[in-house]
Amino acid sequence: MTRPDKLKLGTFVYTFGFHPAAWLHPGSDVRGANDLGHLAHCAKVSEAAKLDFMFFADSPASAIGDAGALARNPTKMNRFEPITAITALSQHTDRIGFVATASTSYYEPYNVARLFASADHLSRGRIAWNVVTSDHDETGYNYNREGLPPHAERYERGEEFLDTVFGLWDSFEDDALLLDRESGVYYDKDKLHTLNHKGKHFQVRGPLNIARTPQGRPVIAQAGGSEQGMELAARTAEMVFSLASNIEKNRAFYANVKGRMARYGRDPNDLKILPGIVINVGETREEAEAKAEALVAMMHPDVGLLMLQEFLETDLHGVDLDKPFPMDRMPAAAKGSKAMFEELKEFVTQGHTMRELITHYARRHTGNGLTGTPAEVADFMQEWFETKAADGFILMCPTLPSSLEDFTRLVVPELRRRGLFREEYEGTTLRENLGLSTPPNRHALARGRDRA
Repeated sequence: MTRPDKLKLGTFVYTFGFHPAAWLHPGSDVRGANDLGHLAHCAKVSEAAKLDFMFFADSPASAIGDAGALARNPTKMNRFEPITAITALSQHTDRIGFVATASTSYYEPYNVARLFASADHLSRGRIAWNVVTSDHDETGYNYNREGLPPHAERYERGEEFLDTVFGLWDSFEDDALLLDRESGVYYDKDKLHTLNHKGKHFQVRGPLNIARTPQGRPVIAQAGGSEQGMELAARTAEMVFSLASNIEKNRAFYANVKGRMARYGRDPNDLKILPGIVINVGETREEAEAKAEALVAMMHPDVGLLMLQEFLETDLHGVDLDKPFPMDRMPAAAKGSKAMFEELKEFVTQGHTMRELITHYARRHTGNGLTGTPAEVADFMQEWFETKAADGFILMCPTLPSSLEDFTRLVVPELRRRGLFREEYEGTTLRENLGLSTPPNRHALARGRDRA
């Protein structure tokens, strides 16, 4: 070990697993979308392995498009609202943390501050908010908007939103509650503060009507590799999710974001960089590869075609799956991953059919993130961790619960053998387990400065 800290690991939660065909796999719970017991089982498996958290992505809209393909892919079509889900799951667990996504484009700051503060109290300090600005037009149509506002406008609103929530979470100082029955005084009136925020996007008086939470405030998570996103992360985030596409790029991203923190007076250890990685693990490489291939084989071509169409952002309706890719529909440049785009272009120039391209993309996108033995998975994680490309990983389990059970049974013991992962939780809150400091209450901090 070349680092004094340990890997941080979290379970990524789509109901059945990350793979679009996961719901067809016998290792998933086909009725799990509306059954808390399924998610509670995944939480208990994660907690028994001493993983740090479960991460709930979200899009508060059903996908609209090719009805036939969407009917075969329930990823967005039937799932719980995440803040509700994590609050319920916190009552079935003791130590594992929970991350829920909520968009600054569609909530109000007071709602988010109150919801997450309540969840943090009910979980005894195990909650994080994944801050997003949303990136799909389909959501806006459900919130009195025509699509999605421009990127710069969303980020401007998002920054003010986040600062307003921070202010609301500081309404009560840590020792504001006196609970003095003899005097009949419940709280110290001098330690409850009205925000009186008036900005471009929000007007929020406050104060928040719930006490400061067990963690001081919930942990802040964020994703986004844009210039605005990296700057916001350096100023405010405590977990940043990235894509585990290339170790050199991730090292550069890691150094870039953490290198910006000093100008905000922040310690780089108070931010964890956590790439997401799809993992298929088996006792042997052949077993692992067979698991990945089985999922690809289960996926209907219409679902694969829809995935490919979304990645390329081009219309592929009506193409003959048994003929070569129509090059007139290939975009001039990548809209998403440039490396993946170039790989697909090279594949189609070799004369492969559309059906073969769909299979190839599905395998690369959802099956071949990391496929191998426990030692091979641990080798990958150790290199990224020790060379500072990552502080840990989000486990994009292809199926739930079976892929998660495979990881905890096969990989976690290998990581522990190498001294890379904890034997027991370090504390009772998510902050303590992630090794994050507790942000001071701004009003108590100011009072201390005044006294000094």
